[in-house]
Amino acid sequence: MKDLFAKIYKDKGPLGKWAAQAEGYFVFPKLEGEISNRMKFQGKDVITWSINDYLGLANHPEVRKVDGEAGVKYGSAYPMGARMMSGHTDLHEQLQNELAAFVNKEAAYLLNFGYQGMVSTIDALVAKDDIIVYDVDAHACIIDGVRLHMGKRFTYKHNDIASLEKNLERATKMAEQTGGGILVISEGVFGMRGEQGRLKEIVELKKRFNFRFFVDDAHGFGTLGATGAGAGEEQGVQDDIDVYFATFAKSMASTGAFIAADKEIIDYLKYNLRSQMFAKSLQMQLVVGALKRLDMLRTMPELKANLWTIVDALQSGLKERGFDIGTTQSCVTPVYLKGSIPEAMALVRDLRENYGIFCSIVVYPVIPKGLILLRMIPTATHTLVDVKETLDAFDAIRERLVNGTYKRMSAALIAAMGE
Repeated sequence: MKDLFAKIYKDKGPLGKWAAQAEGYFVFPKLEGEISNRMKFQGKDVITWSINDYLGLANHPEVRKVDGEAGVKYGSAYPMGARMMSGHTDLHEQLQNELAAFVNKEAAYLLNFGYQGMVSTIDALVAKDDIIVYDVDAHACIIDGVRLHMGKRFTYKHNDIASLEKNLERATKMAEQTGGGILVISEGVFGMRGEQGRLKEIVELKKRFNFRFFVDDAHGFGTLGATGAGAGEEQGVQDDIDVYFATFAKSMASTGAFIAADKEIIDYLKYNLRSQMFAKSLQMQLVVGALKRLDMLRTMPELKANLWTIVDALQSGLKERGFDIGTTQSCVTPVYLKGSIPEAMALVRDLRENYGIFCSIVVYPVIPKGLILLRMIPTATHTLVDVKETLDAFDAIRERLVNGTYKRMSAALIAAMGE
């Protein structure tokens, strides 16, 4: 019999094998200073394009004031206990009601964390006779929720309606045999590519297939739609989304999440979500802070307008300079380059150390081998000066990638890793 840990000693995984070279710099980096468009990294000032603070609320003085006052009034423990037992308050209810109204649903329910809540919601919605059909590029929290499902599940090709149709045909035949139902899951905005899910086309399929539609709109909430209600509002199909999910960790710059649906569905979920039934209630300081943030989303449209001024400037500037930003239809701005993981490390170090630009790096196995993805998150706190400096820096690092500078710089690293 093998030692359980033998596999760990032998294989650290496709990312873990780079830990000695990457940790503390490329992964698990330590940004310092107040959350903003410019922070410090290892003592240097950098333009930060890696913070999901879309509307610039994280360090907004009004938000900081409310958060501080709520902390003094309630502390970080109140209320104690799970919602069903002793952790329920009028303010929790108020926030739920306001969130439901904002996203045009009958009811909503607060979740302690987005990841945990998504996993638990999928688990509660389906039984073993049901079938799940979901986008192959779905976020890890969706994949982990699907893993809990004891019944059948199918993936469809990313944003491919023909593929979805084929899988719905398979699911329909199977559901007729099992006596179950079908749950289709998409994201409102896919956080790596920036593409919106094809929600409108998926909703159209309801005319031919009997399924319920669950949308994870973490990146769309607050950034898309006339009022900021998300990708469903943007595409004109919010009413046709059966269960809507969003997190506070992006536009709301906080912790927590929520689901919204018809009241009867929410009533069922709040009595069957294991992650909420057996976990401490969302603390009051976060609830009060979320109420303030939601009010700002409703009453300060200039926040979203400022965000999109930066998004448009950055994305149009990159395209004008010949960069591949894929097919993003959101604030998420991916920049695709060709190169190895060692070249990517050399490129990002150059970008941070010599150009003062901090953005996230994504490599294999998240994306195919031979590609480098620099993922950028514009915010309302960025300026057009930030955009210009960044575009100039990207011109420079692309030239060094193409002429082999980063390949030469990374040769020693490749040798050390035996690649």
